[in-house]
Formats: sequence, C-alpha cells, structure tokens
Amino acid sequence: MTLILSRLRPALGAVLLALLVSSCGYNTIPTLEEQAKAKWAEVQNNYQRRADLIPNLVATVQGYAKQEKDVLTAVVEARAKATQVRVDASQLTDPEKLKQFQDAQGQLSGALGRLLAISENYPDLKSNQNFLALQSQLEGTENRIAVARRDYIEAVRAYNTELKTFPGMLWAAVFFRANKPMAEFTAGDSAQQPPKVKF
Repeated sequence: MTLILSRLRPALGAVLLALLVSSCGYNTIPTLEEQAKAKWAEVQNNYQRRADLIPNLVATVQGYAKQEKDVLTAVVEARAKATQVRVDASQLTDPEKLKQFQDAQGQLSGALGRLLAISENYPDLKSNQNFLALQSQLEGTENRIAVARRDYIEAVRAYNTELKTFPGMLWAAVFFRANKPMAEFTAGDSAQQPPKVKF
C-alpha cells in the first residue's frame, strides 16, 4: 500500500497543482486578451463591409447627381484613406495608432453623411431601388459597427481591469510583463458638439 501511495503522490501533486493553477486566474489575462482581439476583428470586419458597399453607392448616386462631383470625390478619397489605415491586434496597445484609425473612419462617416444628404435633392434617386437597398445595407452596417465597437470597448475594459486588479496584477507582473493595456475607442471631437439643425 505504501508503495502504491509513494507512486501516486507525484501524480496527485501534479493534478492538484494543475487544479490550483487553472482556478487561480492564470488563464484570465490571455483569455481576456484574445476576446478583445476577436472583438477588434469584428470591428474591422464591419468597417470592411462598409468600405465594400461604398463603390456601389457612389456609382448609383453618380448616375443621378453628376453635378455633385465634389461630394462623390470626397467619399471616394475618404474611403481610400480609411482602408489604408490598418490596426492589427498587435497595435491595440498604441492609442495613437487607434486614434489615426478612428479619425480616418470618422472622415469616411462624415463624407457618407454628406452623400446621403444630397440624395434628398434628387427625388428620382430616392426612389431608385438600388439606392434604397444600398442605403438600407449601409444603415445596417453602421448599426453593426456601433455594436462591434461597444463589444470591443467592453472586452478591452475587462482586459485592462484584469491587468490592474488583484490577482490579475500579480499574474501580469510575474508572467505577462509584456502585456500592456489596450487602447479604447473614444468619441471624436465632432461627436462632442450638438448637431446644428436648420429650418
């Protein structure tokens, strides 16, 4: 019996150690980090969907509103700029890079808003089925972007909180020193100002 117990002790010790490590929070930081990265991928996916819709929307409006060339050009240029600014998961701890991304996306949102506003001047365009379908898809995409950003913000909040609170801060100090807090989305300057309504 003692021979069996002496052989089982190392195995029982290893099992006990594994249970302690798995329940003590060691895996929390990497798990939260991966969740935040996945949420960021969803944000990028929705921004890409919006960028993919824009050429069709511009082409549809172009046929009706040839004299609105400046607005159409601004949308195309803003789309090009927004698709050039990329932030991958390894850059999520760089607030400046995330701000550049947000600024480019904000410029595209503003240009799209102007494009949709000029459609009010063209009753034939407003009744065009292609335009209506694209406008609906774009509105749905904007809603998806808002939800994806909200989910990313929450995932980053959970991750950053874990790095700063007990026992996560101990794990971060010992095993995850390279892990830095991730940057969060912030509202742009234009979002801080109330919209101007003219009658």
